[in-house]
Amino acid sequence: MEERYLDINRANWNDRLASHIASAFYDLPGFLAGKSSLDDIVLQLLGDINGKTVLHLQCHFGQDSISMARLGATVTGIDLSDKAIAKAKELALETNADAGFICCDVYSTRQHISETFDIVFSSYGTIGWLPDLEKWAGVIAQSLKPGGRFVFAEFHPVVWMFDDDFSNVQYSYFKTDPIIEHQDYTYAGSGTVKHATSVSWNHALSDVLTTLLRNGLRLQAFCEYDYSPYACFRHIEEFAPGKFRIKHMGNKLPMVYGLVAIKL
Repeated sequence: MEERYLDINRANWNDRLASHIASAFYDLPGFLAGKSSLDDIVLQLLGDINGKTVLHLQCHFGQDSISMARLGATVTGIDLSDKAIAKAKELALETNADAGFICCDVYSTRQHISETFDIVFSSYGTIGWLPDLEKWAGVIAQSLKPGGRFVFAEFHPVVWMFDDDFSNVQYSYFKTDPIIEHQDYTYAGSGTVKHATSVSWNHALSDVLTTLLRNGLRLQAFCEYDYSPYACFRHIEEFAPGKFRIKHMGNKLPMVYGLVAIKL
C-alpha cells in the first residue's frame, strides 16, 4: 500500500473537497468577500511579502495561496489533488488573484517548475503525507533563490501520536511504518468520504530540522505553540479568540510549531 500512497491519498483528498468547500471551517463566502485564510502564526512567520514570489507546497484548493497574493505576492501553488487544483484555479479567476496552480505531488515539483522563488511556503497537515523528508527538503532547496526563505507552520508531531479522542498514545513519535487509516469523515464539513483510506507518516522534529540543514538551509527562527489556530480535532475548545486546545489536555501538549530557514 505504501507504494500506492499517492493514488490512495489523491482519491481521499478529492473526495474531501466538496465538504470542505461547503464547510464553515473554510468559510468560502467570507473568503470571497475578502477575509484572509492566514492565521496569526503564519502571518508573523511570513512578514512582509509584498512584491515577493512564493511557491506554496500542498496548497489544497488555494485559499492560503490567494490570501498571500492579496498581500502583494506572486504565488504558485501545487497540490496532488486534481479536483482541489481545479477549484483553486476557479477561485483565482474569481478573485483576480496573482496566483497560478499546478497539479503535481511535492516530489515532482521540479519537473513542472524551473524558476526559483523568494519564499517556499507550506502549512498545517502537510508533511505527514510524505514518506521521505530528505526529498522534501531537496525540493525546497532547489526551489529557493540564494538567500530565499522557507516558511513553515505545522501541527506538532506529538499531536499525531494520539488516537482521535486524545485518550491513548497510539503511534510512535518517530517515523517507522506508514499509518494506514480508514475514516469516512474529514476534519471539516459533514460529508462522507467514499475513498476512506489514507496513508501517512509521523516525522520527529529532529528529522525536519536535520534534513533542512543537510540541504543547505540555515535555521533563522523556530517556535512551538501550546494551541492550534484551527478547530480541526475532536474534543477541542476555544480558550481565546482563534486559539484552540484539546479540552481535557489543557496546555499540556505542544500543538503547533513554526520555522523560518534561509537558503545559504
